[in-house]
Amino acid sequence: MNQRLLLAALSIPLSTSTWADFSATPEEARSIAREAYLYGFPVVEMYKTLYTQAVDKNSPNFKAPFNRIGNTAKAFTAKDTAFVTPNADTPYSFVWLDLRAEPVVLTLPAIDEHRYYSVQLIDAYTQNFAYLGTRSTGNNGGHFLIAGPNWQGQQPVAIDRLLRSETNIAYALYRTQLFDEKDLDKVKQIQKGYKVEPLSHYVKQKAPPAAPNIDWPKPTPTMSDTPDLFRYLAFMLQFAPPQEVEQDLLARFAKIGLEAGKPFNPNELPASQRTALEDGIADAKAEFARFKKDKVDSHQVSSGDLFGTRDHLNGNYLYRYAGANMGIFGNSVEEANYIGYFVDKNGQPVDASKHDYTLHFDKGALPPADAFWSLTMYDGKNKLLVANPLNRYLINSRMLPGLKLDADGGLTLYVQHKAPASNLQSNWLPAPNGPFYGVLRLYLPKPEVTSGEWKMPLLTPVDQPKQ
Repeated sequence: MNQRLLLAALSIPLSTSTWADFSATPEEARSIAREAYLYGFPVVEMYKTLYTQAVDKNSPNFKAPFNRIGNTAKAFTAKDTAFVTPNADTPYSFVWLDLRAEPVVLTLPAIDEHRYYSVQLIDAYTQNFAYLGTRSTGNNGGHFLIAGPNWQGQQPVAIDRLLRSETNIAYALYRTQLFDEKDLDKVKQIQKGYKVEPLSHYVKQKAPPAAPNIDWPKPTPTMSDTPDLFRYLAFMLQFAPPQEVEQDLLARFAKIGLEAGKPFNPNELPASQRTALEDGIADAKAEFARFKKDKVDSHQVSSGDLFGTRDHLNGNYLYRYAGANMGIFGNSVEEANYIGYFVDKNGQPVDASKHDYTLHFDKGALPPADAFWSLTMYDGKNKLLVANPLNRYLINSRMLPGLKLDADGGLTLYVQHKAPASNLQSNWLPAPNGPFYGVLRLYLPKPEVTSGEWKMPLLTPVDQPKQ
């Protein structure tokens, strides 16, 4: 191996030279770019979060270095911008895992049986490869070994379970249910019991040689929307050994110069080639827009289709893209069900500058969930929580005792920008003065949700268009 390739293998920054060949014709390049954009967008969006939470110590969203835990002992608010469509019910804990040198042991404490908690294990493709916690391992805690794709060691006897990531960079996203503001101290105590340590430290043995340092490229504002995305994708793929099922796909990507660990600089390409990449990206975005309108907004495709393991997604990169675009790091269907409210009962995009809305649940027809349910409001423009005078970002099942029921025992929620009448404000979910969307989350959904027996209510506009 020559010196330049050796240095690249050890620490691969973004380069100013294009090493890989661009052999595709413009027509081929456009088609390949469409595929590569859908494939790579989740990886690059994940990289944005990785960089701000684990690399850039000056970032307001920095949580902790690799293989250490960062706890957030509060629910998300409108000031949190690390990722889109955040969940405000469960304070998060964050561990970015570097599994190159050795596995990492995650220790969970035992907690009260009535409180939900989980650890979502996510690989660099945003695929959920495993879970820990209430549903999967129970509330009794334990010690769990997370290993990368190349580790060949034996599982220690004291480890409850071995879980393997197909990528050497992975993410452990913890959720701890918060009952109300008075419950924060209990959540903090639970979070103190979340421990992270290298396997060598856990078994009290000498640590293996450290992995080479990584020169993490700084994100740019346009990295997810232009051919720059392929630069970051090539960088991240060095941590993801190729899967046999994707060999042909990766060979096609190589025809536009996109290869794992090889620098990719679209600014050095001839105008015709760069235009082909831009056109392919535009094709991918148009394909997603049609899919969202025809399948997602009409609820023909659910969140359960968009998030999960590699086997669950089964090569459907449009679905994986859609999940990352609308709510990255969403849970698998067994853990939670997400119902998006993007349109009203008439199929029109929801906009609180034009209408007020109601959401009505019949008596006995509240969302069926073994843990809890929650309806959260998001700004349609930035996909973040909505600042409002009540600092209320959601209405959930824990709030039921404080909500006003209808005369027949049903529940009506008021979704609007301006406050409703004073006797209705307990049921008000504040919306922005413009486009919005809501997400109804059901944690540990009951079988009638996935079977389709339970029918979600629809948002109903209750006034004439506002002038």
